[in-house]
Amino acid sequence: MKVLVSSRSFGNINSGAIKLLREEGLEPILNPYGRKLNEQEILSLLDDAVGIIAGTEKISEKIISSGDHLKVISRYGIGMDNVDLKAADKKGVLVYNTPEAPSVAVAELTLTLVLNLLKKIGKADRSLRNDNWKPEMGNLLSGKTIGIIGLGRIGKKLTQFLQAFNVKKLSYEKNPDKNFVTNYKIDLVALDDLLSKSDIVTIHVPLTEETHHIIGRRELEMMKETAILINCARGGIVDEDALYSFLKDKKMAGAAIDAFEDEPNTGKLKELDNVILTPHIGTYTVETRRNMEIEAVKNLINGLKEADILWM
Repeated sequence: MKVLVSSRSFGNINSGAIKLLREEGLEPILNPYGRKLNEQEILSLLDDAVGIIAGTEKISEKIISSGDHLKVISRYGIGMDNVDLKAADKKGVLVYNTPEAPSVAVAELTLTLVLNLLKKIGKADRSLRNDNWKPEMGNLLSGKTIGIIGLGRIGKKLTQFLQAFNVKKLSYEKNPDKNFVTNYKIDLVALDDLLSKSDIVTIHVPLTEETHHIIGRRELEMMKETAILINCARGGIVDEDALYSFLKDKKMAGAAIDAFEDEPNTGKLKELDNVILTPHIGTYTVETRRNMEIEAVKNLINGLKEADILWM
């Protein structure tokens, strides 16, 4: 039985996950292009696969309906917005993701970007490489108010990291873990209040119809001119055109973006020196990728057993 591994990076770190597939009698069909696949390329590789291990490439209704033997889609990551869940449900295809493994890596990257922006490390580095010895005056994280949009696994992990700093924590979360909120002294507030009161705003929600462009021109207007914005969640949550205008006009101090509406990204934000741009590297650590791969394969195997394709 074949399994399409459409993610471009799957198996690059170690062979453990691929070996696990083969031990279950599954034949992995690996991404031959080393990049994000388009719909036609996925269709050409899908053949009689019983499962897909998917990265961020779009798994459309056409792909799902064309998979005559398809029973399971196992997302190699957290976000599910690239999978047509309605089409999967209609066809009875089981869909899984890997929410546990990425939490530490994404929270660490978020904190790294916050400190980089506050200390202006990237800007200072670029100046020095251009033979310009110009120390940049930065700011402390200590004493700041940080607004966390979304208090799921990653938001919680970031909160725990922030215990080492003297910060006030605000959060916008519709379904809060009240014990966690109390234990970590978080003030739950409306989104507008979070935006207007925070020195740092960081996003940790999934991309849905409700959260698409949840940070747009109106929301950016509410933020302090000294504030910074971090998006290590999903592209499309922030209106990048509006963000470009605000950063260009110095209406906010800075931003760091790891996830873009269009990837690979070639947008205008790269023209600005008060924004840090990273190519969706939130989960790009050796340890995280290894754990995600194993988790994705185990999800696939369990799904195939539930669908009576594999047996205990």
